[in-house]
Amino acid sequence: MDTKFLKTVRFERYLFGVVMAISMVLLAELSGEKEIIFPEICALTIGAWVAEQQPWAVNKRRIFFLMSAAALFGVLIVRYCPLPLILQVCICFGFTGVILTACKTNFVPIISACILPVYLKTSSFVYPVAVMVMSLIIILAQWIMEKHHLRPVNNFKPCNFVLKNQIIKWSKLLVVFGLIALIPFKAHQIYFLAPPLIVMFTELSNPNSPARKKPAYIAGLMTFSAFVGSMVRLFFNVYLNLPLSLCTALACCVLFVVLNKVRINFPPAGAVLLIPMILDQHLLIRFPVEVLIGSIVLSYTAMVLFRGSKQQLN
Repeated sequence: MDTKFLKTVRFERYLFGVVMAISMVLLAELSGEKEIIFPEICALTIGAWVAEQQPWAVNKRRIFFLMSAAALFGVLIVRYCPLPLILQVCICFGFTGVILTACKTNFVPIISACILPVYLKTSSFVYPVAVMVMSLIIILAQWIMEKHHLRPVNNFKPCNFVLKNQIIKWSKLLVVFGLIALIPFKAHQIYFLAPPLIVMFTELSNPNSPARKKPAYIAGLMTFSAFVGSMVRLFFNVYLNLPLSLCTALACCVLFVVLNKVRINFPPAGAVLLIPMILDQHLLIRFPVEVLIGSIVLSYTAMVLFRGSKQQLN
């Protein structure tokens, strides 16, 4: 496919992403159902629509199944698993590892989809239904873009996992994450490990990931996204009392302009951008600082502790 043509239609793909995020938040505002706001949708639009090449080895059926299963599992944990929060999160983290391995894919955004309802104590089934519908929209729009040559066709090749190595990898991830989480969870400062940061941690733990080449950039991009989302929400929504959908539009536009300039798309940055839209307003000032610290700790840990051979940890 002509790469020059793809660059000329990048603006249209960014525009579709902004419209998707606005529509989601506007629907949540009109219906009064906050559970409809799913920050990971911005990450999905970056990976499935904006990027010339999809960063995950996953097909459309798997996107729908995995996102739906992860969202539903997270809500079921909140409803029926009366364990401490850190154990609930670890169970969700482990569950996503199991289904990713079983489906032979590295579609790690499902980690955030599974863990977010646990953080927010979301017990309503509105959340998984909303995730299912938005996943279908993502899939349909991607198919339309491919049909009209607005992006390359995504040719799915299953990940060649070795079961033993996957068990070792995810066991190590769980143990390391659990140890890192002890202090912030004990102090009730869970957004030092916001769900998109856990996705970032998992991505950087894979020696095959291109993101490992620029860990400082990735941590900076995550912090920038958290800052933009928080400040836009604080100034326009909290101080000026403007609609949350307008804040979402402005925040997405800022991030997309930056991503277009730096030419590196890291989907979790889109998810962390929209987290402030669902936070209590008293958390907005400190959220970017928490993301900064969490990004540094998690990226450094992933780079140091996960240096195994690419063949083993793919």
